[in-house]
Amino acid sequence: MLTKEQNELLTRTGRGTPMGDLMRRYWIPVLLSHEVPMPDCPPVQVRILGEDLVAFRDSWGRVGLLDEHCSHRGTSLFYGRNEECGLRCIYHGWKYDVEGNVLDTPAEPGGSTFRDRVKHPAYPTHEAAGLVFAYMGPEEKQPVFPSYIWAALPAAHINVTKSIQDCNYLQGVEGECDSTHLTFLHRFFNEHDPRRPQPEHPVREYTIEETDFGLRLVAVREPEPERSYVRVSSIVLPTYCWIPGSTKSVHTYTPIDDEHSWRINLNYQVEAPFDENGRSLQEPWFGPDFRKLRNKDNHYLVDRERQKTENFTGLGPNFVIHDSMATESMGTLFDRSREHLGVSDKAVIAMRRYLIDVVHAFQRGAEPPGLVFTEADNVHTHVDTFAQIIDGRDWRSAYPHLTRTRHAMRAPVGV
Repeated sequence: MLTKEQNELLTRTGRGTPMGDLMRRYWIPVLLSHEVPMPDCPPVQVRILGEDLVAFRDSWGRVGLLDEHCSHRGTSLFYGRNEECGLRCIYHGWKYDVEGNVLDTPAEPGGSTFRDRVKHPAYPTHEAAGLVFAYMGPEEKQPVFPSYIWAALPAAHINVTKSIQDCNYLQGVEGECDSTHLTFLHRFFNEHDPRRPQPEHPVREYTIEETDFGLRLVAVREPEPERSYVRVSSIVLPTYCWIPGSTKSVHTYTPIDDEHSWRINLNYQVEAPFDENGRSLQEPWFGPDFRKLRNKDNHYLVDRERQKTENFTGLGPNFVIHDSMATESMGTLFDRSREHLGVSDKAVIAMRRYLIDVVHAFQRGAEPPGLVFTEADNVHTHVDTFAQIIDGRDWRSAYPHLTRTRHAMRAPVGV
């Protein structure tokens, strides 16, 4: 368990908090690209890390992310006019570009230089993989955008969705570290199990490695003599969780505030594009506001008969809903001093300890791990996730690209 002080340290993400300031040093996803689909389209409200912002795509196609409230008198720029490469406030006509420069203050006298002395809060953005990312930290500390493998894939190789989670971001990240829940929360009793079949053999080796990007979790089973089933997932700072499956996935938990978060699922295929079946869902899971139709207010529409005969939860096959039932029902911000952890919680414990160490080092003045500031250093081929069967027992030799580790913590066999 965590002390109340440690829990506060990890879960509070507003500006000026240690974890909040740490997260702001990374590029984080803040909205889907199709939410601002074309130049001069309507702006959208964005709440991230407790800050109220507005996003817009200007006439040149650039995405701006501004403080929602006009620097003049505080009117919401969400209601502004997106026109001629700027967002114009409806109240007095002040106009801003994507960098927060004041382009026009029409009520001021002719020749006034007042606008040159005002800079509206704005954050740099970067588009990749159907997402708009933002850097919300100090300007002089801005890193280059990381060259993850999915960042350069064509749009047809990417399938990205998002939904609101009515809980703190950490509850979602912890779920991604918790492999034990796969056996229960996502269990099906019939042939409708949507997952790729997984070996049921006990874990022979479970290794948690600290790396330059975060943590690497490696589970090794022995499906038959002298063969190994190797499952690799990665927790990449600040809140990216790389998960293997029928397609590779990156699940990201971006704090909206301390009691809500965005779960962004980025599925990608390197070799081939998605077909229509890969992009479609079996039923409408989310509303136009990205809220789940099955949610805590309607008890996720749990079907108790289905729970007896079809799957462990009594829900449909969408794992986001399963996960939400587990993490949201803990409460919006769980008090971890109340829990009782066992051996199977090894990865959760390691992830929390790692984050605490990183935040403490950051408070002492250390640079956050994994940031790169030149394109020459922008190589991330060692960040990966997969589940494969190999000959032999030596998975390290089979995957030489899994490098840059610092130290390893081994869990007992059978975890």
